[in-house]
Amino acid sequence: MALFSRTVLLLTLICSHLTLYAQKKNAAYQYSIKKANSGIVVDGILDEADWTLAQSAEDFFMILPMDTSFARVETEVKMCYDDKYIYFSVVNHIPHQKYVVESLRRDWNFGKNDNFLIVFDTYNDLTNGFAFGINAAGAQWDGQQYDGGPVNLNWDNKWFSEVKQYEDRWVVEASIPFKSIRYNKNLTSWGINFGRMDLTSTEKSSWAPVPRQFPSISSAFTGDLIWDAALPKPGANVSLIPYALTATSKNHSAETPRKNRFEAGGDVKVSLGTALNLDLTYNPDFSQVEVDQQQTNLDRFELFFPERRQFFLENDDLFNNLGLDRIRPFFSRRIGLGVPINYGARLSGKLTKSLRIGAMQINTAGVEAENISGQNFTVVSVQQKVFSRSNIMGVLINKDEVGGKGFNRNIGAEYNLASANNKWRGKFMYYQLDSDKKADDAALAAAQINYNDKEWSISGQLERVGADYNAEVGFVPRNSYYRISPRIGYNFFPSASKVLSHSPSLFHFSFFDLQGRNTEYTTGIMYNVEFRTKAVLSWYTAKDYIKLLVDFDPTNFTGIRLPAGSQHHWASTGINFTSKPQSMFTYGFQSRIGGYYEDGFRLRLQGDMAYRFQPYAQIALAAEYNDINFDENTGLKDARFWLIGPKIDITLTNNLYFTTFIQYNEQIKNLNINSRLQWRYKPVSDIYLVYTDNYGTEQLNIKNRAVVLKATYWGNI
Repeated sequence: MALFSRTVLLLTLICSHLTLYAQKKNAAYQYSIKKANSGIVVDGILDEADWTLAQSAEDFFMILPMDTSFARVETEVKMCYDDKYIYFSVVNHIPHQKYVVESLRRDWNFGKNDNFLIVFDTYNDLTNGFAFGINAAGAQWDGQQYDGGPVNLNWDNKWFSEVKQYEDRWVVEASIPFKSIRYNKNLTSWGINFGRMDLTSTEKSSWAPVPRQFPSISSAFTGDLIWDAALPKPGANVSLIPYALTATSKNHSAETPRKNRFEAGGDVKVSLGTALNLDLTYNPDFSQVEVDQQQTNLDRFELFFPERRQFFLENDDLFNNLGLDRIRPFFSRRIGLGVPINYGARLSGKLTKSLRIGAMQINTAGVEAENISGQNFTVVSVQQKVFSRSNIMGVLINKDEVGGKGFNRNIGAEYNLASANNKWRGKFMYYQLDSDKKADDAALAAAQINYNDKEWSISGQLERVGADYNAEVGFVPRNSYYRISPRIGYNFFPSASKVLSHSPSLFHFSFFDLQGRNTEYTTGIMYNVEFRTKAVLSWYTAKDYIKLLVDFDPTNFTGIRLPAGSQHHWASTGINFTSKPQSMFTYGFQSRIGGYYEDGFRLRLQGDMAYRFQPYAQIALAAEYNDINFDENTGLKDARFWLIGPKIDITLTNNLYFTTFIQYNEQIKNLNINSRLQWRYKPVSDIYLVYTDNYGTEQLNIKNRAVVLKATYWGNI
């Protein structure tokens, strides 16, 4: 442990030096926004005099296919504001008279739609902000930006937009209420950038230049939005979001009586100033949340599914972005797992220009019939910006059972590295757990570093999880190990070719027990080819070794387990392909063929295809087949099972959606049907009708069925 800690400390000091003398890269790109002299009507027709007077942002830079020239497809952006709204208009020129859009659904897939994006760095910290977008059919896209690049699309808020289509252009006019975003009212400038995706020409571009390896709205490369006067004070900003629902359900497997229920509750959002937000909830319900896409599980550990519940999403990075992918000290989906949430409060946002806070308190009810006690959850994170774009965090995560029956507490610190040019990224973390159970070796420590430029992609990660580290409110599937995982790749860019880039890479990871003995590794090579059409082809081959630490069924299906201590070697290879997104019919496939546990053989074929009736409907089918074979002398049983998921997505308008999702999973012997009708009758106010059915796969016997009718309303005071 001492050697590991010294290594992490050394890496932290080296990486801190990388950010010490950094400056904003695109400070020379400035847009001066002026107050509107007359009212702007958001109708997609740019006939107001203020648009004539506003500065025009033009001459976008190409990001893809190559970032070495101005964009060929022209874009013109103008902005203005009044006491209540920020306005922007966009003329998106198209030389090809074609539009590519996936649907009219909100928060569409960036890579499958002609679109325009705008990002506001409202604190000028080059890290956090708000992103808004619109596709060529007029569907909205919005989210909170965190960590300098990613955008949490589960965040929704009120704003207004219209799109008009012409043969040679599509025109956007939009307004964003100051009340819908958080900002530092004392600043005279914000960070800003505009991004454009035109799929027919396969061109991605931005106003302030961005290197091709980064997203078009990376906060490290924003220009400056210069205000001509002091920012308006939004005044009182309180939103009441009540809901009411009626539902009926029946558990046919347990043969219990039908259960009818009526419930009401809701949320309150209170803006404390312009940069801090208080969220309150009472008896929340999440029945309208879209179902998780099931996965075939041949892993020895739990699978991860992201948080989708609205209450947990404001400034989500202060909570659910703690830790790393497979070692998360906090995971909000642990809260309310199989039990109702009584009430909760979340305080999040900026205290000063460089200091952010996230604090959450949740109370859940007990279930006497299942001997589950009520619980209180507390999470506090404090984030201080250091250097140009990095930050340090202090974190407390606590779970208490009502009545003092037990507790599980995590205290930790993180250093998040982000260099000014965005090429260096990293995280260094340490958490100590205390609980009512044994916790002699209950520490988690990890270091991650990434370097990414046009040619080279290099990363490395070190982890140590103690034998008694059991984060009950986290996602840490395994403990008692060391892990090391280096990776290196290189990009080639051929000229005058249908291939945009091709990239070989080497990867490796190893697990060791706490005595330093190797218990698992994977070593492999991958070759990735990206075509100018945006189709992608990749091939990999890998060699695996696993020493089982506990008994394990390698099929997660037959119930026959291999013993702990047994050792297994195999090699495998596979090919993956994703078709170009411009076509009405799109498809992709993944394959894996090779060895498996106990000198067995595994074939995995996975594919998906979709046809869109642009922009109103899309019919999709995803399927996965696994064929696992063993020598008859091993005593293991062969297994073959399908996971099939057809989906129909109909978007009649920008505010009326119907989705039916069917998942046939032979591995868990379940057929699930989920249908959801959503009518957004006012901005961020919805009526949902949700129907859910579950059947067994062998005789299609019904297990349970539920119907929910729910209405929500977002009202501002």
